[in-house]
Amino acid sequence: MVNDKQAVATAVTPVLKRLNSTSSDIQASAVMSRDGHTLASVLGDSVNSVRLGAMCATLLSLGEKASQELNRGHLKQILIQGEEGYVLLMRIGEKAVLAVVSQPSANLGMMLVEARRTATEIVALGVV
Repeated sequence: MVNDKQAVATAVTPVLKRLNSTSSDIQASAVMSRDGHTLASVLGDSVNSVRLGAMCATLLSLGEKASQELNRGHLKQILIQGEEGYVLLMRIGEKAVLAVVSQPSANLGMMLVEARRTATEIVALGVV
């Protein structure tokens, strides 16, 4: 993983912009380290990147513990459905996570496909 946060943001932000442009239902996306530091993001005004990072790190930790405790194997993703939409957290390698925030009308199948494609593209960049 490249340690220069600016280099990571420069490489990853265009990939996140492409992800957000795949559907008008996708409201925000970010790549964070597994400890919650935002590496790159394309967020709406209503999304605080520091809070999003902290919440994602906590959710990942709990999800990993639950997956191990229930013998479900290595955690791949977490999907949260709320009244106002979805939050998808997807692992990017061992050290990063992709977060995607969408409206409730989002096509979940397409969102998952695009998130996987985005994660693969980010890994190929070699910055996380």
